Amino acid sequence: MAKKFLSGNEAFAYGVRLARPQVISAYPITPQTIVVEKLSEFVEDGSLNAEFIHVESEHSALSCAIGASSVGARAFTATSSQGLLYMAECLPYAAGGRFPIVMMNANRSTALPWNIYGDQRDSLSQLDSGWIQAYAGNAQEALDLALMSFYIAEHSEVSTPFMANLDGFVLTHTYEVVDVPTQEQADAFLPGYETENKLDLQNPRNLAFSAGPDTNTFFKYKEHLGILNASEIIDKAEERFAEIFGRRYSGLTESYQTEDAEYILITLGSISGLVREAVDKLRAEGKSAGLLRLRYLRPFPNEEIANAVKNAKALAVLEKDISFGNEGTVYTNVNSALQKAGIELPTSNYIGGLGGKNISFEEIINIFDELEKQRSTVKFLGIGGEANGD
Repeated sequence: MAKKFLSGNEAFAYGVRLARPQVISAYPITPQTIVVEKLSEFVEDGSLNAEFIHVESEHSALSCAIGASSVGARAFTATSSQGLLYMAECLPYAAGGRFPIVMMNANRSTALPWNIYGDQRDSLSQLDSGWIQAYAGNAQEALDLALMSFYIAEHSEVSTPFMANLDGFVLTHTYEVVDVPTQEQADAFLPGYETENKLDLQNPRNLAFSAGPDTNTFFKYKEHLGILNASEIIDKAEERFAEIFGRRYSGLTESYQTEDAEYILITLGSISGLVREAVDKLRAEGKSAGLLRLRYLRPFPNEEIANAVKNAKALAVLEKDISFGNEGTVYTNVNSALQKAGIELPTSNYIGGLGGKNISFEEIINIFDELEKQRSTVKFLGIGGEANGD
C-alpha cells in the first residue's frame, strides 16, 4: 500500500480506479466534480483503461451507465443534489433492470433556496428507488467503499445498483492521509464482472420489458430480496476485504460505547466523528453516552439498531434531513425498527446541518443532556423550539 494525502473525492476516485470500471459516464456538478475529473486524468495517463464519456446531463449520465451495464460492462457514474433529482426517472429503471451500477453521490442541499453546501436530503429522498445506500464516515472509508461497492452490487445474489454517499465539502473536499492499496491487492479482492443479465447476440434474452398486474409484483419482490440479500454479502465483502487489506469494517452499523450506554445518539456520515468526541468527553465525566453510526440506509439495519439500543433509557436521531410536514426520514426508519422489535423507549429527532449549517460540539453535548429528560421530541438545531406539528 501507499500513503497519500487525499480529499474524500480523490480517495473515492482512487478506489474506483482500483475497481477497473469499463465505462465511466460523467457530468460535473459541485461538490462531486473532482471525482470524475480525477478519473478522467487516470484514463488520460493510461493508469485506467476505460471508456470515459462526457455526457450532456445527469439524466444522460445514468442512462449511459444503464446502457453500459446492460451489455455486461462494469459501469460507474457520480452526481449530487439537483443532479441526483434529475436522474430520478432513471434510478428505479436501473434497479428494476438489476443493473449493478455504482454511483457516488456527494450529499448536498436541494433547492430552493439554492445552496451548494452539504446536507443529506438528496439521497434520502431516493430511499425508495431500489438502490443500496451507504454513507462514508471519512476518506479512508470512501476509498474502501468504492472498491467494496462493486463487489456487493455485482454479486449474483444482489445484482442491485449501489449509491455511495459522501458528505459534501465536509468530506468531499477535506484532506486526510489515506492508505491506497496496490492494483494487485484490488484484483485479488474484486474479480472481473460476469453476468447473464445482459444483451447477448449469441444468447438473446428480453431485458427491461413491461410487466402487467399479473406478474409485476413478482419482479418487485425479487428486487426487494436483492437488497435484503445485500446484508449478508456486505458481511462477506468486509471479511474478504479484511483478509486482503487488513482493515475491518462492521457491517450495516458501527457501534461506539453502546454496550452499557443509557443514552445513545444515532447518526450517519462524517458528523459521527464529532459525536464520538462528545461521547468520550461525557464518558470521562461519568455519563453513560454512546454512538450508533448507520453505515447503510438500504438495506436498513433493523436488527442491528434494536440490539444496540435495547438496554438504553432514551435515544436520539441526529440527521441532515427533514421529511417536510412530519419528521426526519432516518428517525421514521429508526422508530419502525424499534416497533418491530417490541422496544419501547423515548426517542427524539434533531434536524441539523441543513444547507451546510455547522453542527457544533456544544449542540451535540446538549442533545445528550436533553436525552436525560427521557421524552420524545422533534427539534431543528439552531432554530429553537420544538417542531412536532401537534
